[in-house]
Amino acid sequence: MSNVLASRNGVSIAGRVLPDLTKPTEPTVADLMAQIESLKAQMAKGGQPRALTLKVSEKGALSIYGLGRFPITLYLSQFDKLNAAWADVQQFVDVNRARFTVKE
Repeated sequence: MSNVLASRNGVSIAGRVLPDLTKPTEPTVADLMAQIESLKAQMAKGGQPRALTLKVSEKGALSIYGLGRFPITLYLSQFDKLNAAWADVQQFVDVNRARFTVKE
């Protein structure tokens, strides 16, 4: 029996402090209230708009973060095509602005 306690997979566990299982492990009311306040703060912070972040992806494309849940990723040729047509895109948006849904 002493060999089982002294060694596990060749590694000594002598001197390890085991948890006291006689004490309750449930959180206190104060712990739960602190956790609720922390979650409320996180939710309030999550409602604020994030700044746009640009990154070159592993495959060499432009990834734009911060517009939605997932990044928008364009290869350089796609970005160049969009950039060349940007005046048309802006005009289209201006003409159809009343038809768009606004997501915040």
